[in-house]
This record gives sequence, C-alpha cells and structure tokens, in this order.
Amino acid sequence: MKLKKILYVILGCIGVALGALGAVLPLLPSFPFLLLAAFCFARSSEKLHKWFTGTKLYKNNLESYVKGKGMTRKTKIKIMVTVTLLMSVGFVMMDQVPVGRVVLACVWVFHIFYFLLGVKTIRAGE
Repeated sequence: MKLKKILYVILGCIGVALGALGAVLPLLPSFPFLLLAAFCFARSSEKLHKWFTGTKLYKNNLESYVKGKGMTRKTKIKIMVTVTLLMSVGFVMMDQVPVGRVVLACVWVFHIFYFLLGVKTIRAGE
C-alpha cells in the first residue's frame, strides 16, 4: 500500500513539473499533466492535494474545469492546436499503416468535438 502512494507522489510531481513547463512552453500542454498531478495527489496524500489545489498553477489552469465551469477560449485553443500538431506527426509517420491513420483521425475528430461542444467556454477571470 505504501509503494502505491509513493508511486502516486512521484507521478504527481512529474505531472506538476511538466505542467509548469507547459504553462510557459507553447508546444507542451499543461492541462493534461496538471490533471494527472491532481489525480495522483488526491490518491496519495491529503496534504499534497491541498497544497496543489492552492497553487497559482492549479487555479489558473484547472480550477474552473474541475469545478464544472469550463475553460477559457485561449486554453481550449492551446490544447486543440497542440494535440493536432502532435497527432499530425503520428499521422504522417503511419503512412504504411492505414488502419492506424483511421483510428488516429477518429480520435482527433472526437477530441475536437469534445472541446468545441463538450467543454463550456468561459471568459478569462470567471
């Protein structure tokens, strides 16, 4: 049981580090890594979870989404562009695997529809 908590703490720390990098680097999305950190810290330690949810990084990137309010247009666009670029690389590399391209295209379309229609758009500061 203790090993499981240690793994969650390690994964949470990696998520925070990559999320912090993603907040300043345009090609690295911060949202999924911060979501991973929130999940891992919630499973590992109440103290770490409270610390993480109190950080500016969490409040600026995840808080509104976790509370069910939605995401800012800027955040949604950043996520969609990053995922599109990364999936494009995979799509190009799968030129010999047509089934892989179809699956990747379906995942991409679902991703775009989810962010356009499934996640509410809020104004910055809401």
